[in-house]
Amino acid sequence: MSETTGASYASAGVDIEAGDRAVELMKEWVKKTQRPEVAGLGGLGGFAGLFDASALKRFERPLLASATDGVGTKVDIARQLGVYDTIGHDLVAMVMDDIVVCGAEPLFMTDYICVGKVHPERVAAIVKGIAEGCVLAGCSLVGGETAEHPGLLGPDDFDVAGAGTGAVEADRLLGPDRIRKGDAVIAMAASGLHSNGYSLVRHVVFDRAGWALDRQIEEFGRTLGEELLEPTKIYSLDCLALTRTTDVHAFSHVTGGGLAANLARVIPDGLHAIVDRETWTPGPVFDVVGKVGQVERLELEKTLNMGVGMIAIVPEESADAALATLADRGVEAWVAGEITDRGEHATGAALIGDYAK
Repeated sequence: MSETTGASYASAGVDIEAGDRAVELMKEWVKKTQRPEVAGLGGLGGFAGLFDASALKRFERPLLASATDGVGTKVDIARQLGVYDTIGHDLVAMVMDDIVVCGAEPLFMTDYICVGKVHPERVAAIVKGIAEGCVLAGCSLVGGETAEHPGLLGPDDFDVAGAGTGAVEADRLLGPDRIRKGDAVIAMAASGLHSNGYSLVRHVVFDRAGWALDRQIEEFGRTLGEELLEPTKIYSLDCLALTRTTDVHAFSHVTGGGLAANLARVIPDGLHAIVDRETWTPGPVFDVVGKVGQVERLELEKTLNMGVGMIAIVPEESADAALATLADRGVEAWVAGEITDRGEHATGAALIGDYAK
């Protein structure tokens, strides 16, 4: 009679030892993100991340802000290229730049990495990127989860998501209530496509154009893959610097839905935002996607950021100071529009004119 081997977690496709090795490899990167409020509290591998809430005593009335997000189908570009240490920047940007919009200081973040098969070095590279992003956002990475889902995901497939928490003084909360007629709309340049609209972009360059990621694109001055994997700009500390030097009324993080739709989210009833396209030239990637895919401009603008990643709304008299602060921090920015009476227009925000050439 032949012997049969009993079932095991490993035979079902889950490698616990590989997961443990991934944790060991990522520890040095997570440690680099530690703010004073988490130093010495627990450590990576515990059941929960810890943050010393007594730090909030410096606030008169602290409001906690939270957000969660992912990176979307941009992860497939990273998978195809075998480059895993930048996608974490995108994740932190998507989460923490949402939090800073209300004026909140990013405090801590957790991540969730779902894989078909744990490759320890690959998981560690993803966490390295997340940790580097947390440093750029000024927050701590206090924990996370790596889940192995054999049978649901292929051996090389993965996805990432994260959640973050920040805090803002109640009387410094930013938003629509602060915006006034005549305020200046300041645009901050995007680093590229960021992490939205990749389903459209992938359809255009792969399905319609049939391009490969290693194709050299003259307009980009690099390969298609390098352009598509360009990390999302993280604005958190730049925005916080603005709040310390300028009377900021509101921010708007330009993500899915494009510039006009995201800006409209912070415009109060009775007012309207006008943004002049002639004040900037979108990067070549936007023009290439539009031309190659024969994508109408309205479709581009409601899907992609068109070269603007963050908006600050400040009093007109504070615009020069805001631009100076951003320039000192190496952020390309410009006055792109103004706040007007809503009665002049039908919607909360509008783009006018043609893009500068």
